[in-house]
Amino acid sequence: MPLWLDLTVRVVAVVGGFLTLPLVVGQAEHKVMAHMQGRLGPMYAGAFHGWAQLIADGVKFVQKEDIAPRAADRRVFQLAPIVALFPYLLVLLAIPLGPGGLVAQAMDIGLFFVLAVLGVGVVAVLMSAWASANKYSLLGGLRGAAQLLGYELPLVLAAASVAMAAGTLSLPGIVAAWQPWWLVWQFPAAAVFFVAGLAEIRRPPFDMPIADSELVFGYLTEYTGLRFAFFLLAEYVGIVVIAALTTVLFLGGWHGPWAEQLGWLWTLVKVFAVSFVIIWLRVTYPRLREDQLQRLCWLVLVPVALAQLVLTAAVKVLT
Repeated sequence: MPLWLDLTVRVVAVVGGFLTLPLVVGQAEHKVMAHMQGRLGPMYAGAFHGWAQLIADGVKFVQKEDIAPRAADRRVFQLAPIVALFPYLLVLLAIPLGPGGLVAQAMDIGLFFVLAVLGVGVVAVLMSAWASANKYSLLGGLRGAAQLLGYELPLVLAAASVAMAAGTLSLPGIVAAWQPWWLVWQFPAAAVFFVAGLAEIRRPPFDMPIADSELVFGYLTEYTGLRFAFFLLAEYVGIVVIAALTTVLFLGGWHGPWAEQLGWLWTLVKVFAVSFVIIWLRVTYPRLREDQLQRLCWLVLVPVALAQLVLTAAVKVLT
């Protein structure tokens, strides 16, 4: 296959997944929350099991007027939703779907690249908060910055543990080196990574930056129409990315029966299973207070991640 055609196929496949998987997760969230909370509305649009609810939401956002506050920095205000989305597209390029080079761009430092790009999310939060010229947006942006910068540390430490165990920063290499007993050995790192990942995408119970009871809707208060929809899409893409990284780093990625033929399917099944857990947590747990959020990060997750890193180093030295 010519190089240009190979690159085109890979990019189109990643963009297709980028546009499709978040919508599947969004539809699943409508249905899971409807069942868990006894909501009737999401089950009626389109008749059978409310299959058209997501379409109805999309039409609603398209019809809404795109408004920017008079005092806003209009260019930054309009650019922030794109900045929120774009890093996740880059991350998906490096996540392996299956064995045999089934990845858009394999990199020797793939884990480093992924963690570095994920850190750009705080820029979008600050851009939208400052450019909105709204005090509630600014307070939400400051909360978001404190949360994202704080939870970056346990996220990186947990990822470093499994990278040290595998002896590589390559994501396909980590999956290839994974062993089933890592489910026990690296479980503390997996728990830290998953919780820190939830905080990074600002999902409940870590949604302090958009606390509606205190901040109206935080840094999203002034957004309407498609720009608001882009932020919601970024949230769902974030769910897919965190679920995919948890799968690749800690759940064995494509490992399973007939991995050579069905590895891609095992990866997707695990990604959707982790996504279901993320949705379930939203329905189950109330929002953390700001002091509880920071205490969990610095007094629980960071010490556990450091202890796991020391344990991993000791095991590698002894073996």
